[in-house]
Amino acid sequence: MSKFLAGLLTGLAITISAAAPGRAASFYEGKTIKLIVGFSAGGGFDTYSRLIARHLGRHIPGNPAIVVENMTGAASLLAANHVYKVAKPDGLTILNFHGNQVINQVIGKPGIEFDARKFEYIGIPTQDNVACGFTKASGITTFDALRNAKTPVKIGGVAPGDTTYNTAKLLIAALKLPLQLVAGYKGTAEVRLAAEAGEVAGGCWQWESIKSIWRQGLDSGNVFIVLQVNAKPHPELAKVPNAVDFAANDNAKQILKFGGHDPSMITRPYAVAPGTPKDRVQLLRKAYSDTLKDPEFIADAKRSRLDTDPLTGEEIEKIVLQLFKIEPAMVSQLREILK
Repeated sequence: MSKFLAGLLTGLAITISAAAPGRAASFYEGKTIKLIVGFSAGGGFDTYSRLIARHLGRHIPGNPAIVVENMTGAASLLAANHVYKVAKPDGLTILNFHGNQVINQVIGKPGIEFDARKFEYIGIPTQDNVACGFTKASGITTFDALRNAKTPVKIGGVAPGDTTYNTAKLLIAALKLPLQLVAGYKGTAEVRLAAEAGEVAGGCWQWESIKSIWRQGLDSGNVFIVLQVNAKPHPELAKVPNAVDFAANDNAKQILKFGGHDPSMITRPYAVAPGTPKDRVQLLRKAYSDTLKDPEFIADAKRSRLDTDPLTGEEIEKIVLQLFKIEPAMVSQLREILK
């Protein structure tokens, strides 16, 4: 190849690379981005997504409108399958699904029609911590009351893959707690309402969500946080017992780690479909990162009592890949526990 031709090709590559962000920026002008949330309105996922939707468009060149749509079903599995298989990979559909569906793919749960390793991840607003809240009326106001209960304590859940469901299963297996899982609710908002109505005693899900959507119950003394399920105690729950401290052996600790602690880091991922042009993926990642740093967004999050402890799309990819490296023996055990 002549020096002239090589130089020409190099210059052309540089020109194309420089033009890519511009093409992505102009693409979004006058467009509407659909943000599909895999859970019902009023729950934690929906609350975070609507907060992000109020600010994200300002940070995307062309200032597209952001519309939130709720697509409930099987703890966000329906939404994840839809975006993976049906949505156009054009950067105009963003998925907010439950990161526990990643561990469900690892253990071979039925119904999963996506490969979590192929989504293009945009970011996560916060790394979650799990807590278990029970109503005063249920009589479960301390951890001792829970573990010493003479009859199974009803706990509300959504579906396999959701934190409400998986946490209950993990606590039964690892700590032998007397819990009776009542699944089938559309989201945490419905679990909260069921607890307040006396259908169940309470539920276990993200503390970041509980303290926002169940604030009234906490402030009035009608809701008690009796247990947290975290790798280390959350600063706001310093006096609340942590499940791992009651694990009788290393195997029980491993169940909590791989089934609960590690997936909690990626509970609320935002992603676009595989095949989305890389320049649009990078543009959305930057816009998402800029949104989470925006003073207006931060003030809005504080008003909504929503924590932010974000991860980038690249960081999510690394965690997802690590979950696929769990030892086969533990995978088999988790498959049995979470069936």
